[in-house]
Amino acid sequence: MTAASRAAASGEWWRDAVIYQVYPRSFADSDGDGVGDLPGITARLDHLAELGVDALWLTPFYPSPHVDMGYDVADYCGVDPLFGTLDDFDRLLARAHSLGLRVIVDVVPNHCSSDHPLFAAALAAGPGSPEREWFIFRDGRGPDGALPPNDWPGTDAGSAWTRVIGPDGAAEQWYLHLFDAAQPDWNWDNPAVATMFDDVLRFWLDRGVDGFRVDVAHGMVKAPGLPDMGPRWWRQVIPTVDPATRPPMWDQDGVHEIHRRWRRLVEEYEGRVLVAEAWLDPRRGKMYVRPDEMHQSFNFAFLVTPWSAADLRATIDGSLASDRSVGAPTTWVLSNHDVVRHASRLGYPVDAVPAGGVGPGDPQPDRALGLRRARAATALMLALPGSAYLYQGEELGLPEVTDLPDESRTDYIWFATGGAVRGRDGCRVPLPWVHDAPSFGFGPGPKSWLPQPEWFREYAVDVQRDAPASTLGLYRLALRLRRELGLGGGDLTWLDTPREVLGMRRGSVTVVTNTGSEPLEVPVPPGSRVVLDSNGESTGTSLDAQSATVPPDTTWWLAPDRG
Repeated sequence: MTAASRAAASGEWWRDAVIYQVYPRSFADSDGDGVGDLPGITARLDHLAELGVDALWLTPFYPSPHVDMGYDVADYCGVDPLFGTLDDFDRLLARAHSLGLRVIVDVVPNHCSSDHPLFAAALAAGPGSPEREWFIFRDGRGPDGALPPNDWPGTDAGSAWTRVIGPDGAAEQWYLHLFDAAQPDWNWDNPAVATMFDDVLRFWLDRGVDGFRVDVAHGMVKAPGLPDMGPRWWRQVIPTVDPATRPPMWDQDGVHEIHRRWRRLVEEYEGRVLVAEAWLDPRRGKMYVRPDEMHQSFNFAFLVTPWSAADLRATIDGSLASDRSVGAPTTWVLSNHDVVRHASRLGYPVDAVPAGGVGPGDPQPDRALGLRRARAATALMLALPGSAYLYQGEELGLPEVTDLPDESRTDYIWFATGGAVRGRDGCRVPLPWVHDAPSFGFGPGPKSWLPQPEWFREYAVDVQRDAPASTLGLYRLALRLRRELGLGGGDLTWLDTPREVLGMRRGSVTVVTNTGSEPLEVPVPPGSRVVLDSNGESTGTSLDAQSATVPPDTTWWLAPDRG
């Protein structure tokens, strides 16, 4: 069955879909300016169809000053000239649909760019004006208002508030920005904000997009009165479940009415989906995927789980139980544009995984170990029931670029922290397509907005395309078998295995993952065949005994050997 016929056959295609994240500026460059663009993506869509994914998710391509690489949106209903035109977007969408690929786009409802016309109007209108009600302006504390309205910290560990300087040079009100000062937060207590975003969603739905990934879906609503948070630190990886200690800017109950409003809107269009980006404990995350809210929510708890059988099993069990309690699928993910790539993250000792990026002077990952574990982790993930997201380049085994020179860095986090945090550039380096071409085939010339290391050539698509044991070959095989064996649906049953092994039954398929550092003997169904070995070494091997020795950091898929 083709991707197109699969999509047509199910109105709930998203329940077991594999969705590929495209970071436009780093995917493919059509005009040689060193920045990826929409025509470049269109020209490379065959790669996604051949890979076997069901859909692609495009991160922002809207007009923006690119302080935060497009997540500072200046116009929600346009295309930045850096990436092309609306006509280019329509051509991309049409080509994707012709290949049976759905297209999801980002919507950024928590904040916009300080270049947005409504924010410029708010600054010009002054305190107390209707224009300022679009955003969160407050008077400062202290006798002259010189102190921020509350103690909320920003991404540079300074304040989440910036004071406005009026036309006369005098300091006046402060505005809230949970992220960079160039990203003012919308005021969702103003009904006009909700109406505006209704129009934004309809604009793209009417063009034919298949859904939205909702950025910071747990952040639009703030606690009433904007109270101080006290000694609690807001940048917890996963916000707390306990409402008594939950930061006042995250996971407030009011966000759910926004989600319900949007669900009612998208259901006017057949087969469209909403995906929440919300860093939450699964016990809270399940509230975002109740039947009248989002269709999916990224399972970041899985992404941050250590490479340990016991920890992975606990996360998988907790995630499935939480989501199934509200009738939702679990959505698995290992990498994206905001975190160290898992081919590098897993190359560190379990207790030494870096956060905030890696630079030349930092402890370096074991690249071979990281890739071996990454392949095993991906094979485990793609055998789990539910949906899965892949980040561009992971199908090539791309590691984090940890040797970027500091002078080439672009992430605002690097600048905001004075170089204390490396930032996210290392996972955003443009893809290698052709090993011996300028910019490794990223564009028609040598330019690349972030420098590509020389060692990228060994990961190029053309090097791996015809090598079944390559990482690209592994992904293609896993995605084909996942579809043929129906691994996206159904339940799982855990097997009795050694402590460092995860073993599970998935219908007629047995999946075993050895997270240990030594080969381990595990029970297997007699008469099995290894249909997938994450190392590419034992695929096709028949097993006649009741046990088999699984190499370290390896996942096997076993199916009945039908001769």
